Amino acid sequence: MKKLIAAAGVAAALGSMVALASPANAATNPYTAKDACGSGYHELDHHSISGAVIYLMYDGSNNCVATIKTANIGRKTHTQAILEVKTNPQGFYTDDDNYAYYAAIAEPGAGHCIKWGGMTDDIWESPVWDHCG
Repeated sequence: MKKLIAAAGVAAALGSMVALASPANAATNPYTAKDACGSGYHELDHHSISGAVIYLMYDGSNNCVATIKTANIGRKTHTQAILEVKTNPQGFYTDDDNYAYYAAIAEPGAGHCIKWGGMTDDIWESPVWDHCG
């Protein structure tokens, strides 16, 4: 009988640790790509990576890339949004720092081909020049 009570106590203790750990793992990001880019933007595309979803947003004249964290939410970790405009002689634009929720970069790009991407635990960039319009 004592072994059964001890086993039940261990199971209860483990269950409470799991219950305490679950909210941290189940945290959702309170910010959306629309929050990061601003009003007037709508989604053109998105791509999921480990730890984030990268969104390409457009408002009629400006492109915005927002890397919205899905892991380590609320904790400052390396997060990056990348926007490359084909006609830009400087190369690419980036928002690259330790952020708790997202990184976002917006630049004019109407009528220009772009590449876009982002990084958290993983990195991704669109493989070809696209959204040329």
